[in-house]
Amino acid sequence: MLTTPSLAPPSPLPGRGRAWIAGLLLAALAGCANLPSNVVRPVSTALAEPAQTPLGQLAQTKRSQAGTKNESGFKLLDSAEMALSARLALVDAAQKTLDIQYYAIHADPTTDVLIERLRAATARGVRVRILLDDFNTSGRNAQILHLAFEKNLQLRLFNPLPGSRGSLVLRILGSLDDVGRIQRRMHNKIFVADNAWGITGGRNIGETYFGQGKNTNFVDTDVLAVGPVVRTLSTSFDAYWNSELAYPVQSLVSQKELDALKAPAAGGKPAEATVKPGILSTANAGELPAPPVSVPGFDLQQLPLTWASAAVLVDKPSKIAADASDTEDAQDTVIDGLLQLIALAKRDLLIVSPYFVPGQRMMDQFAGLRARGVRVRVLTNSLASNDAPLAHVGYARYRKALLEAGIELFEMRSEQSAGVGGLGGSSGGSGGASPSGAGSKASLHSKMVVMDGRLLVIGSMNLDLRSQLQNSEVALVVRNIPLAQAATKLIEPTLQTGAYRVQLVNGQLVWSFPGQPDRTSEPDSSTGLKILLQL
Repeated sequence: MLTTPSLAPPSPLPGRGRAWIAGLLLAALAGCANLPSNVVRPVSTALAEPAQTPLGQLAQTKRSQAGTKNESGFKLLDSAEMALSARLALVDAAQKTLDIQYYAIHADPTTDVLIERLRAATARGVRVRILLDDFNTSGRNAQILHLAFEKNLQLRLFNPLPGSRGSLVLRILGSLDDVGRIQRRMHNKIFVADNAWGITGGRNIGETYFGQGKNTNFVDTDVLAVGPVVRTLSTSFDAYWNSELAYPVQSLVSQKELDALKAPAAGGKPAEATVKPGILSTANAGELPAPPVSVPGFDLQQLPLTWASAAVLVDKPSKIAADASDTEDAQDTVIDGLLQLIALAKRDLLIVSPYFVPGQRMMDQFAGLRARGVRVRVLTNSLASNDAPLAHVGYARYRKALLEAGIELFEMRSEQSAGVGGLGGSSGGSGGASPSGAGSKASLHSKMVVMDGRLLVIGSMNLDLRSQLQNSEVALVVRNIPLAQAATKLIEPTLQTGAYRVQLVNGQLVWSFPGQPDRTSEPDSSTGLKILLQL
């Protein structure tokens, strides 16, 4: 979640300190750069004939075996290991195109493994297009932009911030005259191979999203898809890729400027040891044979798929434009569509949203659902597990009103017990906590809605005002009882053994967890965080 840092110091500074701050501000403002004009953006589109590739042929075979024509196939990626393996399998199997769209790609050893596989794909002639939101491409993460200068690999930045990439703070300072635009971010997450198989969900690219972080690991869920919905995802990707808000990296920064930035930590060529053992079995991508349709541990040919009717909800690129609030396109958003679906719930509504700030419209909708007897359960982050405390402040304002309306609230614990299953760890892991060792905090990042045990929505959206009004989002809506039940079986163990139940007792908030005494203040949080929440 994007937050603009305060520029005001907490207390008066000595003269030299004030002069330094003033100099920093002047330097930033003096260095305010406009985005380049007359940018050349060669138009390109998704693969027109995916059926002619091994991945396309495999999709057709699986569809024929299932006896369906118009439905799409799905597989929940319910663990960090499976999520990484699925992406590597698609990269290895692709023969024509890879289209990758993310809010953030972090420069770290886990990403290095994926990049090496991408390089191997380009070496065999695969066209790789990467569309990346520009907010997180400074400092060490700017090194990702080197990919734009490699053969057969194209990288564009969406809604860029002008200025140096050495510091995010300086880039924000240099864009203060355009703060409305820079707060609108492309939050979509799409990974498509040969326009035949695709992945979407809540996960960005980086070690904390694949269970390898030392301090924090995000509890996340993706879905792998084949069939018509993949082509819809590709159509959306093309709309963003060819948008005037998408800038080729070469129009914003030179290779020499990237070289001048501080390089990532030493480590050299990524090796198997940088990833949890068992995810991969080949030493490095350069040794791969001709592209297979499977990687060890994740066999696309044998992968069971659930076939169902589905639709894609996706925001248009114009939502990110500075004047989006004045356009008709901005009114038809992913969150609007999701709220229309939620209004149809008859019995049960299960919501997973890391950042949950309902707003008055959603509160009114919840009141209507409860008046009809619909059970509503919400899993979100606790203050301790939230990676964006300011987002928790927005949620905390609604907490008592939600409970008074009869909404059941659950807040993710920052410490997860090994082997309990649930979100992020259904295969016997740590429920999303780091598999690489103790001491890592779990932070909820999955975004799902299960309605009446028969409808599943999974995507990049949070149920908060930022997703509704500012960020662009994408989501899959799948109508299928077995898939909805599978998602419910992922979520409910986390409610029982990985989250605090929040209730109102005599008008006071109480946090309960089995085997522990009830608490009357934000559990597992420092005094400083609690004070911040009050302020």
